Amino acid sequence: MTLAEHLAKEQGPTPEYTASVVKVILAIAHMSLDIARELAFATLRGETGTTGGKNFSGDDQKPLDIWAHEAMARALRRSHSCSAYISEEAPEPIEMPEGTGPRAVVVACDPVDGSSNLDVGGSVGTIFSVRAAGGHTPAAPSALGSVSNQLAAGYVLYGPATLLVYTMGSGTHGFTLDRDEGEYLLTHPAMQVPRKGKTYGINEGNGHSWHPGQRAFVEHLRTPDKASGRPYALRYSGAMVADVHRTLLDGGIFMYPADMTDPAKPKPKLRLLYEVAPMAFVAEQAGGRASTGSGRVLDLDAKEYHQRAAILIGSVDDVTLAESYYRT
Repeated sequence: MTLAEHLAKEQGPTPEYTASVVKVILAIAHMSLDIARELAFATLRGETGTTGGKNFSGDDQKPLDIWAHEAMARALRRSHSCSAYISEEAPEPIEMPEGTGPRAVVVACDPVDGSSNLDVGGSVGTIFSVRAAGGHTPAAPSALGSVSNQLAAGYVLYGPATLLVYTMGSGTHGFTLDRDEGEYLLTHPAMQVPRKGKTYGINEGNGHSWHPGQRAFVEHLRTPDKASGRPYALRYSGAMVADVHRTLLDGGIFMYPADMTDPAKPKPKLRLLYEVAPMAFVAEQAGGRASTGSGRVLDLDAKEYHQRAAILIGSVDDVTLAESYYRT
């Protein structure tokens, strides 16, 4: 079954928006083919390295970050269903008058997640979230408020194979790109995260800045105990899409906790609207769990377009145990 055929069967929790959501997901899927091709030639075309500039979040920008941001904007405009685009690479949302009407949507997107991996040929991804615009002008503020109000979310993983995973609130489904045909084919229907895993993913170089409970939890995972399946194996690539995808398939937990150097001013790194919230939605729809350490990610409210949040995501038992360490 192709992605288009699968989407034709979807309704989602808000059927009146289904047509717009489907158009947007297909636009992103089509755009991802171009991104995959561009990534394959990035080194040959001199598109690795940095531009010398930084995005609004303070990350070094690469030529492909900017190219993908602009290409995604064009794709969303052509869908005629997107009325605003919130991107990691733009300080302010981009309003799109092409997507007018009461059933238009707002898309929040990280066009190239993990772009620091580009210079070494590592996996990268695209993360997206779709919300109702509600017919408002400007449309972008409709993305603020409760992050549980997502119509759809998903990601594309560019690696040995190109995979697209999405949810519209009725399960999480994965598709693999047939490069010869240029079609995404259903390969992972109704994905289910194992209740408990054997791996964890985290940047241990930041261990000095973690919450004490976070440090204690990681030490617990590293401590051998055959009866409980420990030690866990560390798996961390530096690209959230790749690490979360592995976790959804194999179980375990991926963590990007806040910097607690100053306990009175926690500093999370990942962005809520276009990284943390969409991945949380995808994981929950696959039977997993996503937490900030102190509560469910999807209970958060977005007050700013580039707001940051911590995330612990993966198997229910592993995330629940991690939370318990934050309470001690």
